[in-house]
Amino acid sequence: MLREALSTGADVGGLDVPDIGPVFFAALGLHVAAGVTRLVSGALATTAHKQAGRHPRVGAVYLYGIGVVFVTASVMAIIRWEQDAHLFAIAAGTFSVAMLGWWVRRKRPRRWLALHGAAMAGSYIALLTGFYVDNGPQLPLWNQLPDLAFWLLPAAIGIPLTLRALIHNGAISRRRPSAARIADQRRPRR
Repeated sequence: MLREALSTGADVGGLDVPDIGPVFFAALGLHVAAGVTRLVSGALATTAHKQAGRHPRVGAVYLYGIGVVFVTASVMAIIRWEQDAHLFAIAAGTFSVAMLGWWVRRKRPRRWLALHGAAMAGSYIALLTGFYVDNGPQLPLWNQLPDLAFWLLPAAIGIPLTLRALIHNGAISRRRPSAARIADQRRPRR
């Protein structure tokens, strides 16, 4: 399915890129730059201590990158809707989940840390899913996998890592919470 949807165009770094005009090419250039920025800043935010300093700074860079990726994906999808509608859906979902993570961090509802972590990790997994769905058929080793793998592998790897990180950072617990802890979580902040 995806393999047949690839169109011939320009060869950029070994990848077949549709050559359909300067607007698409400019949007693609910004899209790739923002995607790489998101990939690096997301990894830095994930590995940073969850406190003031590096984590919120690179998290902000990550969010701006998400905005650029979403806008450029929208432009490219408008130009090539038939071929890129599914990529637009991934970009819209990624942007929505990341904005949920940002909102949760700002408003801090009950269990906000788990929600924030899960939403931001979900947006990172969706970023990788979009990349592999679009480029997997052209990548060495990945081109040997069935198309369904491009959709499922990022989540199959990312979800267990996210759960491990949430447990490690105290956002979720493996054991049932005590009645005292539940009452403490329900108390309003001052």
